Amino acid sequence: MTINHNYYLDLAFQLAEKNLGQTKLNPSVGTVIVKNDTVISSGVTSVNGRPHSEFNALYNVKNCTGASLYTTLEPCTHFGKTPPCVDIIIKKKIKNVYYAFEDPDVRTFKKAKKIFNQKGIKSKLIRTKNYSKFYKSYFINKKKSIPFVSAKIAISKDYLTINKRNKWITNKASRNIVHLLRSKYDCILSTSKSINQDDSLLNCRIDGLNNNKPDLFIIDLKLKLKKKLSLVKYLKIRNTYLITNKINYNKTSTYKKLGYKIILIDKLDDKKDLKSLYQKIYKIGYSRILIETGLTFLNNLIKNKMIHDLYIFKSNKKLGKNGKNNDAVKYLKKINPKLLTINLNGDNLFKKEF
Repeated sequence: MTINHNYYLDLAFQLAEKNLGQTKLNPSVGTVIVKNDTVISSGVTSVNGRPHSEFNALYNVKNCTGASLYTTLEPCTHFGKTPPCVDIIIKKKIKNVYYAFEDPDVRTFKKAKKIFNQKGIKSKLIRTKNYSKFYKSYFINKKKSIPFVSAKIAISKDYLTINKRNKWITNKASRNIVHLLRSKYDCILSTSKSINQDDSLLNCRIDGLNNNKPDLFIIDLKLKLKKKLSLVKYLKIRNTYLITNKINYNKTSTYKKLGYKIILIDKLDDKKDLKSLYQKIYKIGYSRILIETGLTFLNNLIKNKMIHDLYIFKSNKKLGKNGKNNDAVKYLKKINPKLLTINLNGDNLFKKEF
């Protein structure tokens, strides 16, 4: 009987997608246990990164002797805050291990196969076309020690980014997808100018995903963030960081009392400064950033090659005299994004990978 390995690996990736953006610096991994061509257990990396998916899939299974394990990423081989996943795989007498990606973590990279060979467990790396870019963000984390950075922006059909009559540019279907997108990131980066203008919460407000609240970083070099904003009532349950210039240190006490966490920087003028900020955010424990700001800051990131993905939500309606933007929109017109296949009731969603 021919076994469809890709089918089971795709199931594992569907599990991993559930917790993408919720596992801190650990990757979201999905695992499926198969015996006699039947899925007998499954697991996904827990919220905040532990326990790992292999442990979650195997821990409560009474008999998986001779079973096959399908997992999206090479099982870890090192001791961290938990024992290595290869240990429980061996203990549970798994016969075959199939995984879609080798783990770039130097503590594990290509080591699992050697350990399994020593224990008589067959293991094989199997690439899957459907999820070939799933760990793009994790690979960037490990290679550069910075978060994976995406950005999103809404524009009208005539390329205007500000609606003078209504704060919305796109329709409700597009806005729902934005909330879904936010749920896949552990933090959002914005500016005081954008938040002051819209009084935005920048959280996830979809039923069933309400607990997927990405933390918030606000760039406010001159401490102009308004004290009375809607997001203030969430400061006790959501980590919100205020990024400001070191010269403002003595002026931050009011914000601290409200519940903001303060990050002090020297400046934010060029690519080197942006990279330094990303490194600070990564060291705090965040692996995926979604940037939601105005066009000027976004284009600065694009020109400095400091974002990895850009999502453009484009309305099917023109704003004309009711809209405006600035000269920075000319850069947006040059990037040639790819149209994604998704029904947004007339709106379109484009994606550009950098």
